[in-house]
Amino acid sequence: MKFRLTPLNIITALGLALLVASFFGPATGKGQVNFGGFYKWLLLALVVVTFVSDLIFRFALKSLKRIWMVEMLFIAATAILILILQK
Repeated sequence: MKFRLTPLNIITALGLALLVASFFGPATGKGQVNFGGFYKWLLLALVVVTFVSDLIFRFALKSLKRIWMVEMLFIAATAILILILQK
């Protein structure tokens, strides 16, 4: 299976990098990543969910252009839903 870059891959990689930085980075200091235990678990759940949903979209859709369109709509809908639920 060849590697295809998708928006959910990018979000998964950024979330994983932030999670690793929160575990191995210094706990204090100006501009440092400092998460509590709950937020680390929440970030891990985000990484797992984005990875699994990317796999689902890859198997359901074969065209890379269509995958990009559907995943961008999925990300936008998720962001809008989060903003609505925060209010």
